[in-house]
Amino acid sequence: MAKLKLKQKAPAFSALTTEGETLALKDLKGLWVVLYFYPKDNTPGCTIEAQEFSKRLPEFEELGATVIGVSKDSCASHQKFVKGKKLKINLLSDPEADVQKAYGAWGKKSFMGRSFMGTLRSTYLIDPKGKIAAMWPEVSAKGHAEEVLGKLKESIS
Repeated sequence: MAKLKLKQKAPAFSALTTEGETLALKDLKGLWVVLYFYPKDNTPGCTIEAQEFSKRLPEFEELGATVIGVSKDSCASHQKFVKGKKLKINLLSDPEADVQKAYGAWGKKSFMGRSFMGTLRSTYLIDPKGKIAAMWPEVSAKGHAEEVLGKLKESIS
């Protein structure tokens, strides 16, 4: 499990987008990248988070940032999620949790007395040079997009 630090080079990744095209971190050089990890498409908290990022996307883009959500869901699941919830952000399919593991977003969770491995809701802000500018290891979905946008504005100024 990765333990990342501020200002370190962000782990390289490559994964399939909603449209089934490959997107790699190196393709985003020169942009701020909001990379957020979420457990599952079409679940309440994940929907709130994705809709809030979609709503604020023009503000992120105005600041030279792109927003990317990552989960284990398939491209087909992402397509339904994007269409059904009218999302505007990029989603990446990470079925083997490789990207999640590289960022420390895969780990032990518990629910109703049962422990299991799963996606840890977390977010990373990566600067245009590919270094980690901010980290949120534990995220509450509601209001998170606004929090990240505030940090991006602070990081740019």
